[in-house]
Amino acid sequence: MDGRAVAPAAGTVLNALATGTGSAFAIDLETTATVELTDSGETVGRVDGHPDADTTLIERCVDLTLDEFAASAGLDRSTVGARVHTESEVPMAGGLKSSSAAANATVLATLDALAVSDAVDRIDACRLGVRAAREAGVTATGAFDDASASMLGGVTITDNTSDELLARDEPDWHAAVYTPPTQAYSADADIAACERIAPMAELVEELALDGRYGEAMTVNGFAFCGALEFSTGPMLDALPDVTGVSLSGTGPSYVAVGDRDTLAGVRERWNEREGTTRLLQTRTDGTRIQTS
Repeated sequence: MDGRAVAPAAGTVLNALATGTGSAFAIDLETTATVELTDSGETVGRVDGHPDADTTLIERCVDLTLDEFAASAGLDRSTVGARVHTESEVPMAGGLKSSSAAANATVLATLDALAVSDAVDRIDACRLGVRAAREAGVTATGAFDDASASMLGGVTITDNTSDELLARDEPDWHAAVYTPPTQAYSADADIAACERIAPMAELVEELALDGRYGEAMTVNGFAFCGALEFSTGPMLDALPDVTGVSLSGTGPSYVAVGDRDTLAGVRERWNEREGTTRLLQTRTDGTRIQTS
């Protein structure tokens, strides 16, 4: 049995490293996962275009999903295995939630292969991927904020210490994304430095819960650029024209939101910098099964 699912990337409203509360929104860059069940009892992962990539996360996503749901599908967990393959438009270690997108797509593809996806609530599927990310060591917080935005679409606000969804909304945005030619792994972030800006993160949380997402993003961006030692230059390129702009995750990407015409101007300015700039839709539909 085969399964296939597609998950969007996400940008940051509030980085959860300071207080455990985070917020993110889905954007139109996608990761696709294909899962083929086998009778080998082993799970083997592969990342398209990256033969040496660490596949621990996607393999753990498959294994946890099989542990939870193989019996419901009438399969013997002791003998069922899988081959999982991911391909992605999302730059790895770019701050655009590539791990969350890969985890969500893999969990949902596994549920699809088991033919039980309709019986599993999407937020519960998301929590499986978050658990796998923690066990794989690819995230400091569990990234439930990022994962929930990717799984559900729209903007989500979460308590990452309890994996609780606090709020979800669907603002009408476009997004510009600037990714410098460097990588920054979330698990390597200076958590102590982030915790020192907790009062600013609490302000961002208040703004986000009040629906003032653009202001929240911008305050978050300046605070976390300081804590993580990233330049605020790309943010200043976008201000004051955009609705909001922030360092995304632990960098190095920056994300701005607003209307498309305004963001086209931001893209022109960001194009003068070394790296890659994209003009994208935001997404409200989240992770989905991909039918042939």
